[in-house]
This record gives sequence, C-alpha cells and structure tokens, in this order.
Amino acid sequence: MTPTALVKTPAEGQQQAPAVEYAARFSHVSKSFGRRGEQQLVLDDISLDVEAGSFVTLLGASGCGKSTLLNLVAGLDKPSAGTIEVPGGRPALMFQEHALFPWLTAGQNIELALKTRGLPKPERRGEAERLLELVRLKGAHRKRVHELSGGMRQRVALARALAQDSQLLLMDEPFAALDAITRDVLHEELTRIWAETQVSVLFVTHNVREAVRLAQRVVLLSSRPGRIAHEWQVDYPQPRRVEDAAVASLSIEITEHLRGEIRRHGHH
Repeated sequence: MTPTALVKTPAEGQQQAPAVEYAARFSHVSKSFGRRGEQQLVLDDISLDVEAGSFVTLLGASGCGKSTLLNLVAGLDKPSAGTIEVPGGRPALMFQEHALFPWLTAGQNIELALKTRGLPKPERRGEAERLLELVRLKGAHRKRVHELSGGMRQRVALARALAQDSQLLLMDEPFAALDAITRDVLHEELTRIWAETQVSVLFVTHNVREAVRLAQRVVLLSSRPGRIAHEWQVDYPQPRRVEDAAVASLSIEITEHLRGEIRRHGHH
C-alpha cells in the first residue's frame, strides 16, 4: 500500500467545525530529504495527538527533526509518509527570529496579519491595540522595530501570531536568542496568554528547563531519525518558575534521557 502524504485543513469557505478534541494529529508521519536512492530519513513514524487547548513541548538534540516537524504541521512542507490533520485550519507560526518588517511600526506589523486574515480596515487598529495590550506592550503601536528591545520584538511577533486567530500556535525556539531574565519574563507572559486565549501550543526547544517550565506535556525526540523516545505529563500547577524544586527535579530526569539519546546516536 502506498503511504499517503496529507495535511488536512478545512476547505475554503467551509463552515468552521465544532470544537475538536485535538489541535493536530500526527499519524505515522515520516520525512526524508535528498534524491531518490540517497535519501536521509529525518523523521520516522511519528504518531502524536496535540489535544485542543493543550501546551506540548517537543524536545531533542540539534538535528533531531523538531523544526522539520513544525514545518510539516504549518503546511510549509509535506510528509513523505503518514498524515497530519489540523482540524482548526492553518496554524500560526512563530520563529526564533522575530521576522518583523522593519519599515512598519509594531502596530502595522500586527495589522498586516489582520489584513491577511480578512479583518476589515476600520477594525484593524483597535484589534492591534488589544493584542499589544495582551502582550503587555500597550502604547507601542507607533514604535519602529529598531526602537524595540529583543524581548519587545518577540512580544510583537507573538501578538502578530495571535492576530492570525489560529487555534494552534507553533513556536520554534522563540526565546532562544534572549537573555535569561527576559526569557523568564516571557515564559510568564506566554503562560498567561495561553491560559487567557485557550490556544493550543506546540513549542520546540532544546532547553529542558524551558520545556518543563511551560508545558503540560514534554515529548522527547531521538536523533536522526527523529522518533518519539519518551513522554512526560507535567502536572504541576501554573504559574511555575524555572527554579521551582519540582521543575528542577523533572528537568534532571529528562536531561538524563536526553543525554542517553545523544550518547546512543554518537552526537556531541
């Protein structure tokens, strides 16, 4: 039987389906790169449900296929085998680099996403203001990108991602380039926004403490090819802190597994 390669989203103009149990479902997803005959398998037989409203982190060493997996869910690439279902429509994607347009103000960057979404012009300004307030940047509408700190730029990028009104937010190491204090503040903000908006989050990181600090569920990928090696439910209530004893304890356990994966694959 030939494996199908699909990313299913609702058809254009189709009525939005009622609330679904999952925001994304991976069924036996594999991905290879390269020419026929010399292909490299990057992801191998990934099956995973991201429940609606949940916060899931994908954790693994560099090169384990975490970003590839996000690209597949985002529809930027197609799986070589298996299916990915995203019942709520196209997800929003937030990268490590803020990718804001420098010639637009903070507010205009958000309004552009609102325009793409089809929001009428008279409503865009108010909605952009509301989103800036949600990410604690009230009054920053007219600021240019170069006037904003790294943390503020990522807040604008988060507001722009939320402007797409997607049910699923994909985050590819969005805080990796920030200093520890700014990152900690943005962890708090993201946790609050997730609780307020009830958006589903699939968050990629190689920082174990970040994964435990944020997620309800941590999924560890093995390296080359990426397979699901282990999963943890994180049942501690939010808000959490990176230095909490429970967070530290689980982080140590997960780090041991991660090191084991790296050793097993001979990566340094």
